[in-house]
Amino acid sequence: MTPLDVAGYLIAGLMTAVALWRMPAALWGDEEDRRRRALWGCYAGFAAALWTKTRAVRIGLNDSPVTDLSVLIKHYTATIAILAILSYIVAIYGQYADAGAVPRHVRFARMIQQVAAKASVATLVLLTVLFFTVVDRSTPSDRFVADHAGQWGATLYMSVFYLYLGAASAVCAYQWALATASAERRHLRVGLGMMTFAMFIGVGYTVSRTLFLWVSVVDQPGEAFALKFDEVTEAAQVALFAFFAIGASIPALSNVRRRAKLWRAQTQLHALWYELMAAFPDQPFDPPAPLLRELTRFGTPADLRVDRWSADIADAVEKLRHYVPDALLPAAEAAATAGSADRKQAGPLADAYWIKAALSARSAGAPAGEAAAVGTQHATDQDGEVAWLVRVATAYRTVTPEQARQVLESSAAVTTGRSREQEQQS
Repeated sequence: MTPLDVAGYLIAGLMTAVALWRMPAALWGDEEDRRRRALWGCYAGFAAALWTKTRAVRIGLNDSPVTDLSVLIKHYTATIAILAILSYIVAIYGQYADAGAVPRHVRFARMIQQVAAKASVATLVLLTVLFFTVVDRSTPSDRFVADHAGQWGATLYMSVFYLYLGAASAVCAYQWALATASAERRHLRVGLGMMTFAMFIGVGYTVSRTLFLWVSVVDQPGEAFALKFDEVTEAAQVALFAFFAIGASIPALSNVRRRAKLWRAQTQLHALWYELMAAFPDQPFDPPAPLLRELTRFGTPADLRVDRWSADIADAVEKLRHYVPDALLPAAEAAATAGSADRKQAGPLADAYWIKAALSARSAGAPAGEAAAVGTQHATDQDGEVAWLVRVATAYRTVTPEQARQVLESSAAVTTGRSREQEQQS
């Protein structure tokens, strides 16, 4: 097995991994993810095409009753993948909601929309007819271009496919080059730049192979030269798909990091949220469930679930204010200061003491009364609030029921002392 064969397996595996990774979001994600379903179709189509190029699959199909079957399947799947990526280009760059003159790249995308499907169907039909009529398939071939160099039938067949592939590569290179220039985020600019570079390789690949085949019809090349040319251009195509797969994945990695952050926030918030919702079961949309069940509620996006939990916790704290005295807040702050040398940790710990003690008071049957004082707001936006609640929830897990009871008792003693002083003064 040559290094090129090994690279073929690796790039087919990489494209398959990308297709599997992006499949859930494309098929079951939100509306924005569904717009990218066409891009996932491109990954899946090219993954299938790349597997037909691997040595074991290629030889097995070529030696089947339909000689050189791997070539036809490869071109079928690649054509479908190209149609998918052109559909993605139209979906992303063909929309323009503003009034006034339509930008050039939008007009171009809409023009592609009008011809892409028809061109794909025409290509598939023409490839099929040429494959079974003019291509010499008397003996199975291992390297189709090298083995058929100089044959006009195979040259015509491959020219049809390369015309379609090269035109699509040029379209993608044009649109992604414009998008790269206007991208504001660095990871998006890098990803689009790699995809643009991949498409330029694709244009060079198709032009060089087309020229080689037609020149070979006029001047038959040597077997060694034809094989070497095929290997060099195949290596370029491996690089093409590597840049494409990695470049297409880079922008999605930011979403992966965000989703991982949201899942981590859920695991950290769950214990606090669960106890508060158990105390106020009528508050949440659905009855609180164990962490594993909550994490597998795929019908609710993770960001929406975290926002709901944050709102639920805030509402529950607001309700708990009616079951505790004003003195609970300074008592919780004093306990937090004594229990933590880190001032940054003392704030979340004080809130954790307050919530634990307030739950204890309510469960003990404390009557509802006037709203007591509570800690000040520590965030100015939703992300900041979630980050603060995560710190509170982390501290909450360290507070024992005994510690909460002591804080509650100390606040009760302060309240009782104040009441006596007021009685004596009156």
